[in-house]
Amino acid sequence: MRLNPRPATASGTRRLARRHPAALLALFLCSTGGALAALALPAALGHTVDGLIDGGPVPWSGLLLCAVLTLAETGFDAGAAVLGTSTTARLTAHLRTRTTARVLAAEPRDALAVPTGDLTARLTARTADAAAAPVTAAGAVAGVLLPLGAVTGLLLIDPWTAAAFLLGAPLLVALLHTFTRRTADAGADYQRAQSVIAHRLTEALDGADTIRAARTGAREYRRILEPLGALADHGRRTWTVYGRAAGQSALLLPLLMLLVLAVGGLRLHAGAIGVGDLVAASRYAALAVGIGALTGALGALARSRAAARTLDPLLTLDPLPHEGLGPLPGGPGHLEFRDVGVAQDGGPDGKPDGKPLLTEVHLTVPGGTSLAVVGRSGSGKSVFAAVAGRLLDPDTGTVLLDGVPLTAMDPALLRPEVAYAFARPALPGTTVEDTIAFGAWTADPEAVRAAARAARADGFIGLLPYGYATPLTDAPLSGGERQRLGLARAFAHPGRLLILDDALSGLDTVTEHHVRRALDERAGRCTRVIVAHRLSSAARADRVLWLEDGRVRATGPHEELWADPEYRAVFRTEVAEAEAGETGAVPPARTEVEAR
Repeated sequence: MRLNPRPATASGTRRLARRHPAALLALFLCSTGGALAALALPAALGHTVDGLIDGGPVPWSGLLLCAVLTLAETGFDAGAAVLGTSTTARLTAHLRTRTTARVLAAEPRDALAVPTGDLTARLTARTADAAAAPVTAAGAVAGVLLPLGAVTGLLLIDPWTAAAFLLGAPLLVALLHTFTRRTADAGADYQRAQSVIAHRLTEALDGADTIRAARTGAREYRRILEPLGALADHGRRTWTVYGRAAGQSALLLPLLMLLVLAVGGLRLHAGAIGVGDLVAASRYAALAVGIGALTGALGALARSRAAARTLDPLLTLDPLPHEGLGPLPGGPGHLEFRDVGVAQDGGPDGKPDGKPLLTEVHLTVPGGTSLAVVGRSGSGKSVFAAVAGRLLDPDTGTVLLDGVPLTAMDPALLRPEVAYAFARPALPGTTVEDTIAFGAWTADPEAVRAAARAARADGFIGLLPYGYATPLTDAPLSGGERQRLGLARAFAHPGRLLILDDALSGLDTVTEHHVRRALDERAGRCTRVIVAHRLSSAARADRVLWLEDGRVRATGPHEELWADPEYRAVFRTEVAEAEAGETGAVPPARTEVEAR
């Protein structure tokens, strides 16, 4: 249930401008002040030249005014540059934070609909492009004011010189319109090609070990760089647009200048204007043809609009709905599934009418007990774990924690009650201690060290150059050590529900035994859901949930289920290894992953 309407998209120029109105106003004033100083300078210069030609006293006041206007123009332009850079940086930080928050607050299936590499590109390069729009727009005012003011100055000096310039103005307008449209199209295509490359590169980095083992590096190299040809084409197209606009401007603008000066010279010869007027007219003509400088601002605005369109789907993601409730105080972690079903997003518009991942799961896990979730690969174990802690909402049915539906709980109140550990944990934070302390709240140093001991991570942490203060970049970690840090992070943030999604798979037998003991010590205080692939994990659990093709095949104590040969087949790899140890026979070479 949604209590508040969905916020509007924040990538628009107007919405971003509301974030720092004072800075943008100051930027606008600096840009406008610089433009006005530039427009006043030709008139002052022409008047001063006339004073010098007349043969009277030196017009010191005029010379001083010209110097002041020159300094004012320079100062205002410098201020606009500083304000523009700092404001763009702040707007970029805001937009990145806002977009990232929307992605993290959304239901994972919605957030992850965008491929990881493309998502990374949108959260980095696209936010920077989109955030530049308000600053570019504020600065572009000067770009418009200068040519308009210059034409007005020409009209005041002599209408014929102004008419000479206006004769070519329609060509300039057409040039700018074509440039803006073509730049927007080329920029959008370029950004799409960048996103494809970023996504493929992310995939390759995630699967680097597999690629290295299969010796398919050259093929992956070609696959990642295959869109590079299209990227180059779009880049060349962008520069072609710029080049044509620059070339046409380089031809058109000097012709306009020459025409204005020619007409001004004729008017001077006829006695209609003076030498000072001709000097001022030449300066105004130079400012008027500066309308070509708008091409850069228009190109930047076109890129910003294209980038903003890619951010809109992220900024309109619905946050997880809830009724504002919280878990019951002091609950034991009683977990209940009521006819829960989850389907893979496979239909039109991303509707969940694809392959069933979980079907009619009905289960009760008493508070403070442990549940091992077993099954073959693809049976729905990780989906079950995600639904249990509301990393994923079921399409049908209800999940309750101590009698309160998860969908009714405020995520900010639910998250401290649920701790997760994964097979491949992300390790945010600067140092090892930061990583373990990272969570719904920042764990204190004593809790961090106690959690590391429980996860059997304190031993290898003590061997690092600076112990817990070692930067992660200086801590070469194996897969098992990364898993232990992930476990330590979960242990450091105790709640009423602890979910381990294959978080013990990288541990050796001795380490797993000690971690199991740490888990057992939480009996009665914390409900533990353990996605298990090892026989020992299922054997030590209070109860086992056996999934098959997303359905509950059976539940009960491990000893009872062991009588079923199909249940034993789930662990056939470990059984074969045990039999080989007893008989001395060498079993067929199969990995635990293959056994799943």
